[in-house]
Amino acid sequence: MAFDVDVVVIGGGPGGLAAAHALARTKKVLVAEDNLWGGTCPNFGCDPKKMLYGVTEAVRQTRSYAGSGVSGVALVDWPQMMAFKRGYTDSVPAGTESGLASAGIEHVHAKASFIDAHTLRVGDRVVTTDKVIIATGAHAARPDIPGAELLETSTDFLSLPDKPDAIGFIGAGYVAIELANIAAAADVTVHVFQHNHRILRNFPEEYTQLVAEDLARKGVIWHWDTEVQEVRDQDDGVQAHTTTGDFDLNHLYVAMGRPANTDGLNLDQVGIKQGKGGITVSDHLQTSQANVYAIGDVAGSNVPKLTPVAGLEGRYVAGQILGDSSDPIKYPAIPHAVFAGPELASVGVTLDAAQADPDAYAVTTQDVGSWYTYNRIRDTRAKVSVITRRNDGIIVGAIAYATNAEELINYLSDMISHETPASDLAQWMPVYPSVASDLGYFY
Repeated sequence: MAFDVDVVVIGGGPGGLAAAHALARTKKVLVAEDNLWGGTCPNFGCDPKKMLYGVTEAVRQTRSYAGSGVSGVALVDWPQMMAFKRGYTDSVPAGTESGLASAGIEHVHAKASFIDAHTLRVGDRVVTTDKVIIATGAHAARPDIPGAELLETSTDFLSLPDKPDAIGFIGAGYVAIELANIAAAADVTVHVFQHNHRILRNFPEEYTQLVAEDLARKGVIWHWDTEVQEVRDQDDGVQAHTTTGDFDLNHLYVAMGRPANTDGLNLDQVGIKQGKGGITVSDHLQTSQANVYAIGDVAGSNVPKLTPVAGLEGRYVAGQILGDSSDPIKYPAIPHAVFAGPELASVGVTLDAAQADPDAYAVTTQDVGSWYTYNRIRDTRAKVSVITRRNDGIIVGAIAYATNAEELINYLSDMISHETPASDLAQWMPVYPSVASDLGYFY
């Protein structure tokens, strides 16, 4: 049958855009987005967060040189920092939309929902299509407690015009840790309410304890084994009523995970299945309706929910639709990092898995704070673990807690993806001294 368009992409974020641009060469594509063009990451996610982090890291680094050649007190000017961020984010939606127009991709600012597997309601239109790609992302979860409507999210934090006096976070995952670090570096009083005594559960505890200790040194107040039971409105903010007491705050942010954005898509109408992690997909990223794909944060695939992953999945699905390949999706080593000042980063086989199978893996853990690379930036608590296969010595995993962990883990990720033997490093000539020149000493 003839369709109005070849592919409808629901979501104008990194994953959906990657698919749309790849398909637009030969397909008629319609992209529907009901929020800001560009999606979460560049508008109110990883990009603006990293800009604020860059400012606060400069302050942290300056402070770390106290007594080593730098005098005076470095301070964060909150309004100027936010203006710096807006200098980038304010242009993202228009720039994204301009890119779609230049590529000849039809795009509409509207909600989309299924009527059947090949028919969608897009705003006030009914559109028929051969294929559909769902790339609607995720949103902040909220607890079912009295006053939950008073809770704010990371989006609100990233647009705070003025520096608050005291704030709180419910949860101790990526979002809470990264934003708590930014606030603490700006000399804001920060409370973190965590239901157990564990943070960043995707990282080994011996490393996350370092993060918690360093944040405490910056002034973050940890409330372990604490549940927020109610949020009460006050003239100058809110009061968090918890199992360990009441706390007056200017803002209380929820950071309890990010469930998939599927509300309003009418998935039940077409029999598209969902699970705890999002829309159920095959190893070809197909849903239970073969012509419908799900990518990025909305998909229930067992991979980290990261912007580069969404982009890779978008390009992969485009290739499937174009007939470039029929192979299942294959992911490279996927690094992930928490920008906690310094960074905690990991890739590949986890430390827990390696320690549970000592016959298969060797683990080399080193406190590297005295090494020249880390000594010169006063990163005295830097620590790195490298995991190798015992049968051939090939690196398969790594964890780093260091100021330059994002750079180091990228090098190690490339070595893991290409199964580069350590012996190859002897023939590599990086700039010395540098992070790259240390690679041969980690294992």
